[in-house]
Amino acid sequence: MKKRGMRRGLRLWSRVLLFGTILAGFCPAGLVAQQPQDGITGGYGSPGVGNANPFLVEDPNNPGAPANQTGSDSTKKKIRKPLESYFFDDSTRKRPNFAWNVDLSRNRIRMVDIDTMLNQFQVDFPFLRDGVGSAYLGNLGGAAIPLNYFRRPDDYNFAFASAYESYFYSPENAPFYNVKKPFTHLSYFWAGQKKRQEERLELTHAQSISPSSGFNVNYKSRGTRGIYTWQKARDKNLSMAFSHTGKKYSAHGGYIYNSVDVQENGGVQNDRDITDTVFEMSENIPIRLSDARNKLKNNIFYAVQSYGIPLRKLTEEDFSIAGRSSIFVGHSIVYSRFYKKYTDTKEGSGDYYENWYINSAASRDSIFESLLSNKIFVQMQPWDRDAVVGTIDAGVGLDNHHYYQFNMDQYLTGNTEGVNRNSFYVYGSIAGKLKKYLDWGADLTYHPLGCQSQDLSLGGELSVSAFIKDHPITLSGRFRYERRSPDYWAENYYSNHYIWSNSFAKENETRFDVTLQIPYIGLSAGLWQSVIGNKIYYDANSMPAQADGSVSVTGLYAQKDFRAGGFHFNNRVLLQWSTSQEVIPVPLASAYLSYFFEFNVVKNVLRMQIGLDGRYNTKYYAFGYNPALAKFYNQREKELGNYPMVDAFANAKWKRMRIFLKFQHVNEDLIGGRNYFQVLHYPLNQRIFKIGFSWGFYD
Repeated sequence: MKKRGMRRGLRLWSRVLLFGTILAGFCPAGLVAQQPQDGITGGYGSPGVGNANPFLVEDPNNPGAPANQTGSDSTKKKIRKPLESYFFDDSTRKRPNFAWNVDLSRNRIRMVDIDTMLNQFQVDFPFLRDGVGSAYLGNLGGAAIPLNYFRRPDDYNFAFASAYESYFYSPENAPFYNVKKPFTHLSYFWAGQKKRQEERLELTHAQSISPSSGFNVNYKSRGTRGIYTWQKARDKNLSMAFSHTGKKYSAHGGYIYNSVDVQENGGVQNDRDITDTVFEMSENIPIRLSDARNKLKNNIFYAVQSYGIPLRKLTEEDFSIAGRSSIFVGHSIVYSRFYKKYTDTKEGSGDYYENWYINSAASRDSIFESLLSNKIFVQMQPWDRDAVVGTIDAGVGLDNHHYYQFNMDQYLTGNTEGVNRNSFYVYGSIAGKLKKYLDWGADLTYHPLGCQSQDLSLGGELSVSAFIKDHPITLSGRFRYERRSPDYWAENYYSNHYIWSNSFAKENETRFDVTLQIPYIGLSAGLWQSVIGNKIYYDANSMPAQADGSVSVTGLYAQKDFRAGGFHFNNRVLLQWSTSQEVIPVPLASAYLSYFFEFNVVKNVLRMQIGLDGRYNTKYYAFGYNPALAKFYNQREKELGNYPMVDAFANAKWKRMRIFLKFQHVNEDLIGGRNYFQVLHYPLNQRIFKIGFSWGFYD
């Protein structure tokens, strides 16, 4: 038996060696390229110093000399072409993995970080990661709205889904990847007892088909069984994307699926059950709705492609046309469909709703909205993408909107009544830069025909940078004016609890901001100003209303990170003033503070953070939330705020694995009393322990 096993082993190894020898004979010499030398990098999309190809393959027998392409021609260069794209500069190309988002209107990309850092790893609610955070209902997967007015979503992409925008994938934030090896990333977080369990699963897989082509799949599932009665929530988000970023031709496309399934409890019946009473079991606290439910679904198909035509003949060494005079022609298409269904019963709702227009026993409110958007664009690059006049864009677009909702006779049958609206528009932009010191741009979009006729959006931006010992100081300014038609659903809506028919004037908004950034000292500061005329909002009765005249909102933001040895003191503070809190409610002051100590347990192997997160905003008439509409409205019943929310956490990074432990709301019953409401009648979660990990696999 032993001899037989040895013979089998020898035969196996001989086959492996034979296969390897044959394979080696077919592999070209110098298959592995030399990485670009330090300092041989260009600007955005540039091919490098002297137009040299940073991926030139060396002759292994003569270091520094190019390898032969054929045995008969010793002078011809052999060029490895791993990534021929005008999108990426040389320093980006040589990275093993990188990611980006794409602008469908102009086929431009925005680089994004692949999250592998410890900082903010413990922040598991997506709407709390930006700025000073959001007001929310307490449960993961539930509705949320930013405290910062200038970060609040508009109502022009299916208004009834805006409360869940922070969870959703969209063509604008869908990630694309370029990876040298297959890349997989897994995250899983959970918290609480089984009957109250909160969990989050995220999975990413990216793989290259060729050096310039690849696909990726991103999946997220978040939800909770609820600390309070009838508070279960489950959100699912899927993004499947494909990209090809060639020297001349590029294409991005994909499919997105977003879904929300939440039990709506309407908040607690009596706030004193939270503020003045301590229930041993939170599920014993009486709630306002016991069988209401919201379901939202969103399907998106999208694609954008462009072809570059160089105005000067390219040579074999031209690795990119980003540094050449070129014209790009392109097309983008998006099909998006939203669906919302709200159900409840009179028995479970009691007197929560004043009106039961159609059916006095139960509600089944469903609406649909679909959009087919087509754009054709041309981009001219007179000289270099990084020139003073780098790009000039022009395009035309046609949006086909379809709206569906039930009418009186068909309410219980499932049949819908549709309205079709079309809008034609033209747009253009111009942008450029002066080396690394100045960036500028301007854009215009105008709707001459259709349902959005006379709508206008124009803006400009200017960024100036100075350098002190190679450390940048950047001052940026932006301006935008918009004249926009009312959202369809703000003027037309028919349901069991709410019916309205409005004819609103166009909104107009003038907005500008100034930002100062000094990364070297961890300082960022900004001033925002907005003046809105004919503002449309949801009033104290959850009905759409339009303000007379103008409302002004001013924001002052500062972020400063201090460090003393291993101690980190990260501070974000926002001050806001609104000339009409009835129309645009904002807290005067909001803050997010993260203080922690970071240290190596084992150098280059295990690193940890131990610290506290704190969130706070002053009292104001915070939003109410209407389950039937899935909308926040401007309540005038009670002021909320002046309560600190404190979390204690420990983060650890072991090679490519990250782990966090967190006591969320650790100050319950200790600091601030028990007034932990950010939305009217919706208490935040009680003290809860959380744990999570994240692991990347790419070798």
